Amino acid sequence: MTVGAGIAVQEDGSLAALGATVLTEVRDNVLVTPAAGGGMLDGAFLGVRSAPAGSRSVFPVGKLRDLRFMCTFRFKMWWMTQRMGSSGRDIPVETQFLIIEAADGARDKQSAVYTVFLPILEGSFRAVLQGNEDDELEICLESGDPAVESFEGTHLVYVGAGSDPFEVITNAVKAVERHLQTFSHREKKKMPDMLNWFGWCTWDAFYTDVTAEGVKEGLQSLEKGGVAPKFVIIDDGWQSVSMDPAGTACISDNAANFANRLYNIKENHKFQKNGRKGHREDDPANGLAHIVSEIKGKHELKYVYVWHAITGYWGGVRPSADGMEHYQSKMQYPVSSPGVQKNEPCLFMDNIAANGLGLVNPDKVFSFYNELHSYLASAGIDGVKVDVQNVLEAVGAGHGGRVLLARKYQQALEASIARNFHDNGIISCMSHNTDNLYSSKRSAVVRASDYFWPRDPASHTIHIAAVAYNTVFVGEFMQPDWDMFHSVHPMAEYHAAARAVGGCAIYVSDKPGNHDFDLLRKLVLPDGSILRAKLPGRPTRDCLFSDPTRDGKSILKIWNLNAHSGVIGAFNCQGAGWCREGKKNLIHDVQPGTITGAVRGRDVSRLPEVAGDGWNGDVIVYSHVAGEVTVLPKDAVLPVTLRPREYEVFIVVPLKRLPTGASFAPIGLIGMFNSGGAVTGVSDGDDGGVEVKVRGAGTVGAYSSARPKSVAVDSEAVDFSYHDGTGLVTFEVGVPVRELYSWTVSIEY
Repeated sequence: MTVGAGIAVQEDGSLAALGATVLTEVRDNVLVTPAAGGGMLDGAFLGVRSAPAGSRSVFPVGKLRDLRFMCTFRFKMWWMTQRMGSSGRDIPVETQFLIIEAADGARDKQSAVYTVFLPILEGSFRAVLQGNEDDELEICLESGDPAVESFEGTHLVYVGAGSDPFEVITNAVKAVERHLQTFSHREKKKMPDMLNWFGWCTWDAFYTDVTAEGVKEGLQSLEKGGVAPKFVIIDDGWQSVSMDPAGTACISDNAANFANRLYNIKENHKFQKNGRKGHREDDPANGLAHIVSEIKGKHELKYVYVWHAITGYWGGVRPSADGMEHYQSKMQYPVSSPGVQKNEPCLFMDNIAANGLGLVNPDKVFSFYNELHSYLASAGIDGVKVDVQNVLEAVGAGHGGRVLLARKYQQALEASIARNFHDNGIISCMSHNTDNLYSSKRSAVVRASDYFWPRDPASHTIHIAAVAYNTVFVGEFMQPDWDMFHSVHPMAEYHAAARAVGGCAIYVSDKPGNHDFDLLRKLVLPDGSILRAKLPGRPTRDCLFSDPTRDGKSILKIWNLNAHSGVIGAFNCQGAGWCREGKKNLIHDVQPGTITGAVRGRDVSRLPEVAGDGWNGDVIVYSHVAGEVTVLPKDAVLPVTLRPREYEVFIVVPLKRLPTGASFAPIGLIGMFNSGGAVTGVSDGDDGGVEVKVRGAGTVGAYSSARPKSVAVDSEAVDFSYHDGTGLVTFEVGVPVRELYSWTVSIEY
């Protein structure tokens, strides 16, 4: 028997995790090495013995049968999505994360063993998982450079196990962090402050036709309606780019021309004061600086970010561009890996494979980033959204392979961000490969799924589900970004509710004059701040292995944590999914049915952390859409029924027993999606009462089993209402004078 600290290959050839069989018929050349250090008792590395050299190899491990799993795999070169199944053949190529439930049907039993498989990086090679027709789990190992063939092969996949799936995943990623020492866990990273404020992105409003005047118009439009953004992302369209004379244009629907290349690090004429096409303004004060200074001063913006590709632009940096020669850019012709090609044909990759990509010399890329970012910082820019990151994996040939190239670029990028944007101002995008994730020491925000596609009716339920399940993995590395959305859209409320529970930045890409301010006020406080939950929003434990987009019966529940409560978003996502045959998102059921599920207090996995000592497990649940308060004893359930594309948001608050004998639970601002996010403090008050700190303005709600004698806000008595049947206490708080101010609410009995 080969033992790996709780992970063992048994004498019968099975791989066991904490005594539960996970794989059978494990191949003889599979090597198990215990994980060392950090107190990890239930983890090991899988590798192979005596593997032949090669730049791409596939190694069968063992058979997976009749056990539920959830995995995230790259269905596109840039993005992951989820897949559920019960046998090895169901595991797609390019799987980067896999969790298996070791006892079928044991989703609510404490005896269930959850086993996580993390294919990782070893030297110049990247591992992923896949299944074959014999139900074998396979390791695919790839360097991305035909000249790089030699590998050790002993530490290709980390395996961790335990009884709590979320703890297992976190511990597994931290074990890999200690082993590789090339990345940092999310908990160690500085979160940029822009996450805590409402924002606007120019992309869907203007696409690449964005101008300085358009930016001002968009900000004025939102401010006029009383919901002023505090950050803006100036997306693609501000840079100095053009095609090569012999290039072939490639422009899809509302997208950039992928054949364009960067020929100057400064802005184009649209963002220069009195700019005109064909003329370059040399005075930096008349460049981006003039518009940034104006919009920050006029609209009280806190942060301005701009977009750029990791290679400068989609087509890279033009090698012959004047003033750019010192970056030593050379033409490369990308080659996608076979796994990516199998999952999705890509218009962009086809184009740059023909037109080529101007790749900055890896030894000069820090100079490129630093000069670009220092110019932006001097203009008042606070951060960057860095896109197209996965393209580096396709140009590893001649650079030691994809892993080394990505790491060199990531190190240079993060060093430049640290030097020029002191709030760690970076959003990573199109970056869902482990080359990047396992090479990111500082980057703290990552786009968590494919884009918000406003005109694709199949995409909206898919988007919510994909972000939630991808976050199970990528949320260990960075805070997930759910992308922009439109406040005026048939699915606007659905998207807004999801972002309210996601723990993410909240920003829209509305066209000027096209806003739903009533909806936005459910997300944004009068000072422009948002009620952001504390963690990455993830599916509840009982949803991990169900498919809420295809099985016709499961509700997707996403949980998160506030300072003094939990929040659960429930979504009917049935009816559409990624089609493995058609290689695109499709509506597979035009009339999905109404589905019923249940909400429990324990759905918020870390609720005990905010409940306080002596909590007995009882909660109240406030339903945002229904406006109802329910007392839910420990282990009791609250049924929830959702029609197609419906949602509900539940605030789950631990019941507090007061010295008077009354039970109390602060709900928060009940007009907001995440009302519990407004509660910033709860403590014992005078004479057996309670004191609550509440941020924002509007109607405050709380549950009380007894009618209070009085309610005071900042020591001034206020009128309140009390509903004897439900125990709901409500009262009003005004608009604070100061930003991020918390009212002191005293409730006496």
